[in-house]
Amino acid sequence: MLNYIIYENQSSSQWVTFVHGAGGSSSIWFKQIRDFKKQYNVLLLDLRGHGNSKSPLKTAFKQKYTFSALANDILEVLDFLKIEKSHFVGISLGTILIRQLAEMYPQRVQSMILGGAILKMNFRSQILMRLGNTFKYVLPYLVLYRFFAFVIMPRKNHKQSRILFINEAKKIYHKEFLKWFKLTAEINPVLKWFRQVELNIPTLYVMGEEDYMFLPSVRKVVESHYKSSKLFVVANCGHVVNVEQPNVFNEAVLSFLKGTK
Repeated sequence: MLNYIIYENQSSSQWVTFVHGAGGSSSIWFKQIRDFKKQYNVLLLDLRGHGNSKSPLKTAFKQKYTFSALANDILEVLDFLKIEKSHFVGISLGTILIRQLAEMYPQRVQSMILGGAILKMNFRSQILMRLGNTFKYVLPYLVLYRFFAFVIMPRKNHKQSRILFINEAKKIYHKEFLKWFKLTAEINPVLKWFRQVELNIPTLYVMGEEDYMFLPSVRKVVESHYKSSKLFVVANCGHVVNVEQPNVFNEAVLSFLKGTK
């Protein structure tokens, strides 16, 4: 089972579950914990191979990585903790897993907050994936990861996010990185489905205005999924909104959650 940390709030029956992105860990939410645990029960997860969710080497490489399997990892923790329903907050690839979980088990998802959401791979990101597939067995994975981080978060004010994710990625096994990278092979049909189908679950997209790779597609989806979705754009901010602008992020999310009660 995935490694998890909980912060219980005796005055609340509601849960907020945080799901990090590829290469990160639950530690990326350190600027959210204080504000959220005042009002909610908080659950932090480390995804497979990340943080303290490291499998024994012999079994780690036998596990099949699909978006459905990774969503079921999250469900396993909810079941173990007897959490019937939760709000979910995700960043980057974590937003795909939350949406996958909502697709499979909508009754378990009270609302979705999708930060730096990935809904479409634009031309530049497609090129990035192809480059990664070409060189993944040649270059050390950290060289690739640094390159990806710089392309996705190129500006000076994105530096803190880049450094944080690169430092977390250093803790991942090379073969673990390759297994996660292979998920890109199934990402396009999954994202296409997400763009086409609107779920009846309150959804807030929190995007940096400088998140040039992913913001345009999110704008389009929110326009068509207007019954359930809202968009909050954070000024002077890149992809990892919860790290770059934590106070703005926390205020926007907590306000949204208050409105979904």
